[in-house]
Amino acid sequence: MGKIYRGQTKLRIQVTASQNITGATELLVKYKKPNGVFGSWPGTASNDTNGVIYKDVTLATTLDQSGRWETWSGVTFSDGGYAPGEAVEMMVYEEGD
Repeated sequence: MGKIYRGQTKLRIQVTASQNITGATELLVKYKKPNGVFGSWPGTASNDTNGVIYKDVTLATTLDQSGRWETWSGVTFSDGGYAPGEAVEMMVYEEGD
């Protein structure tokens, strides 16, 4: 993947739950911004069996800070069980860097 820039759109952020997510009631792509703020975006499953979840970035305000982001999955199941995925680092640059 090439560099990711602050304000970029036309981007897919993909995370893996590392388990089967069939029947999950909530799929999230969770994040920690460079300034330490935590949050999440609704996710979409692209492969239930392998636990692949993604968020398509369509708004320039989604990646609003440059620096090191961390992203991971957060999956809730119908029985109330919750499974977080392993965090993956993502660098977001200022345009021109």
